[in-house]
Amino acid sequence: MTYAAHHGHFIPYFADKASPKSNAAAKTPGVLWRIFDAIVESRQKSVDREIARLLARSGGRLTDDIERQMTQSLLTGDWNVRQ
Repeated sequence: MTYAAHHGHFIPYFADKASPKSNAAAKTPGVLWRIFDAIVESRQKSVDREIARLLARSGGRLTDDIERQMTQSLLTGDWNVRQ
């Protein structure tokens, strides 16, 4: 059996409208958040480069062994992969 909801069955939603002053402060992250984001982004770029190097050494093939090596390197942080 199907049911079509009546618009009166829903509770109207009104978003809280905060003052413009608090919205401006909330939009810009603090210094520590920006530093943290920069560190995370740098680490991600480094990992991406190392994965690209590992794939290049394997001839561009993504095999089970290469995937296992990537996972092991990501978990241990040791990118001196034997090949």
